[in-house]
Amino acid sequence: MPTLIAQPREQVGKTTVLLATEGRMPAVVYGPKQEATPISLSVAEFTKILRDEGESTVFDLEGLGKSMQVLIHDVDRDPVTNVPRHADLYAIEKGAKVEVSVPLTFVGESMAVKTGANLVKVLHELPVECAPADLPHEIEVDVAALAAVGDQIAVGDLTLPKGVIAQVEAE
Repeated sequence: MPTLIAQPREQVGKTTVLLATEGRMPAVVYGPKQEATPISLSVAEFTKILRDEGESTVFDLEGLGKSMQVLIHDVDRDPVTNVPRHADLYAIEKGAKVEVSVPLTFVGESMAVKTGANLVKVLHELPVECAPADLPHEIEVDVAALAAVGDQIAVGDLTLPKGVIAQVEAE
């Protein structure tokens, strides 16, 4: 499990711009048993976890007196450079399930697309519920099953990992 070191943050509001000179970014960690706490994170370390592991990854947050498992809830990015500017981290309650949107990855080749049809992707993420340890980084969708124009792949057709339950209709 990846680890990220946080520092308590005193600067709030517009003064958080000063963190960028130190290579840090503002963030907040909160949860059902965790009071909302302003923190700062290394931009480089956070970006590496975000790039390598994705948003649907549980990681350890240390440096606040106690280690806690957190999930990236939201990331604000610079519209020009796409560099993270702020993050909301959700502290996971031990033993509780989490609801997260997991990205869908489309694999395979469809005969319908080969013969000129267009592949329309209605979902790009699938909301799921599971234990934090069972949380997948992505869910693969094999489009090879689409043999003719008009064929569809429904949520119920997907093979989800053990312990993962889709939070949308399976039709």
